[in-house]
Amino acid sequence: MEALVPVLKSHPGASVLVFTLMFRVIHRLLQRLPVPKVVRQDDFSTWKWKNLSVSVVHSLLTGTWALTCVAVWPEMLSNIYSYHTPLSYLLVCISTGYFVQDAGDIILTGHAKASWEFLVHHVVVISCFLYSLYTELYVAGAVTALFVEVNSVTLHLRLLMKLAGAQSSSMYHINKVVNILTYIPFRIGTQAYLTWYIIHNYAWLTNGLFFLISMIVMDIMILVYFYRLLRADFFPRSKKSVGYNGTYNNNSKKFPCD
Repeated sequence: MEALVPVLKSHPGASVLVFTLMFRVIHRLLQRLPVPKVVRQDDFSTWKWKNLSVSVVHSLLTGTWALTCVAVWPEMLSNIYSYHTPLSYLLVCISTGYFVQDAGDIILTGHAKASWEFLVHHVVVISCFLYSLYTELYVAGAVTALFVEVNSVTLHLRLLMKLAGAQSSSMYHINKVVNILTYIPFRIGTQAYLTWYIIHNYAWLTNGLFFLISMIVMDIMILVYFYRLLRADFFPRSKKSVGYNGTYNNNSKKFPCD
């Protein structure tokens, strides 16, 4: 580890590309797993299933990793600007590789137009994470931001079960409750803390305006998606079609802000 991180810091761009390829390999390996028959009925659902499978792997890895980093080094919460450790830098590097891979998967498979919200999210995240990797600033902030991946596990599982037609199962109903319960502290709470930190320390932070705008964009997306989740899972209006984010809408290729 001590020998690896200096190499990553010397070549952050190349390091991100290596981890991008790593997640692409994971994508290929997951394609060998069986896919429910109902999912295989159309190409778009099949692609969504494979795409989300990679996202679950990323969420399990980075969500657990981020929590562990902060538990071992609590200074990361109080100094998200300049504090970081080799493990936290590696985490941000790996996660950036995932987001680059996922954005590329969406674009190269022809789903960019239908997933513009999702791509906006990825552009914001990749921009912030790359800034952290190149400057070694806000690395702790990036790690804290990855707390959202704890909620992403249930978020992705929710949609996988929808794709498999398991909305009436007890597992789905348990998951949708857990999803909301984790959404509030790990997604809304995390985002609120980061936004507060930027505003509270704005006067002396380097490129504070860039990060403040990024936080506001993410705040809006997270709150809008929270509303969509509540409406879809607890106050459904109709059942015309299931979108990418698991909400009912007339556009079956709509993506979430995740």
